[in-house]
Amino acid sequence: MDEDVKILLGKRLRETRKSKKMTLEDLGVAIGLEESSASTRISRYETGIHSIEINTAERIAKVLNVPLSFFYAPTDDLAGLNRIFYNLDQDKKSELLSFAKQLEHKT
Repeated sequence: MDEDVKILLGKRLRETRKSKKMTLEDLGVAIGLEESSASTRISRYETGIHSIEINTAERIAKVLNVPLSFFYAPTDDLAGLNRIFYNLDQDKKSELLSFAKQLEHKT
């Protein structure tokens, strides 16, 4: 995994975990890590010391209620849009997509 991607993913992971008021250990245990190493492992993901395997990232995204794409989006704007879209009901998703298509045709 590219160093910049690890740093960006770690930053988004930390911010999201903190916004959910979860400790490093809480998140680690919630994704199935052993309690004794949970805090250290999540900390190393957040600081970019260790890469996050895709299956681990999927479990983290599920626990934090964000789409997996949120962590890997190349910009913060796109990550934010991914997160918003993920949490909308189907009607709102359709409405947002329709609006985006209208904007696309205006450019």
